[in-house]
Amino acid sequence: MASPLITADELARILDRGDVRIVDCRWDLANPERAPEEYRSGHLPGAVFASLDDDLTAPVGPGRHPLPTPARFGESLSRLGITPNSRVVVYDDSGGGFAARLWWMLTDQGHEQTSVLDGGIQAWVAGGNSLDMEAVIPPRGGMETRPWTRIVDRDQVVARPEHTVVIDARIAERYRGESEPIDPIAGHIPGAVSVPHPGNLAPDLTLRDPGTLRSRFSEVGVTDAEHVIVYCGSGVTTCLNILAMEIAGIGRPWLYEGSWSDWCSTDLPIATGDAP
Repeated sequence: MASPLITADELARILDRGDVRIVDCRWDLANPERAPEEYRSGHLPGAVFASLDDDLTAPVGPGRHPLPTPARFGESLSRLGITPNSRVVVYDDSGGGFAARLWWMLTDQGHEQTSVLDGGIQAWVAGGNSLDMEAVIPPRGGMETRPWTRIVDRDQVVARPEHTVVIDARIAERYRGESEPIDPIAGHIPGAVSVPHPGNLAPDLTLRDPGTLRSRFSEVGVTDAEHVIVYCGSGVTTCLNILAMEIAGIGRPWLYEGSWSDWCSTDLPIATGDAP
């Protein structure tokens, strides 16, 4: 089993290994064309580009970024050159907010040899490492896929046991309902607590140390992930909270796949303000 994180120095030492597959997961929700352009302008040597919309999301499903079927995800893995023997390293330029989505998907599929580059492309460049501009087309990969395991749907969130902790990973303004730049209705799921995903990061966009991360979640009553459901706007950046919880030794919570974009599309109750 690989560590959930890998440093730029550690990656540089294994870069030339034939089993290493690096995946660029940069994305911009407001401007989807930006990430492919930035990939072409410079990416880690040997990195392939994974599109959030095309590779990590289904065309139809709950919320804005539903999970693809395992079979569809398997097709993307083949294109990305990932096999059961691949040592996968994923990165972005936002501290892992998008890379963690692919990390979660691969590890939920049982591919534990997957790590997020701590500090992303910025850490790679800061370490004096070079970038390439040539598009990478790897040999086709392929691995067996299985049903997603650690996910819940809207009905399961509604019917959750009373002792379940629901965590909202969006920034506090969106949680409180003061601002909603993407979804049609502002607010949060009644009973959910706010743990914004950017708070997991140090100023240099690396993940904070395990003790600090553990304290973040213990402040909202979380010491064990088994009875925790996490969500964000569409089930993407909340994966950074999942990554942080694993680093903190708390374990892996349940992902509400459709997240707020699914919840607010119904007539279910909505809360606003600081209180759960």
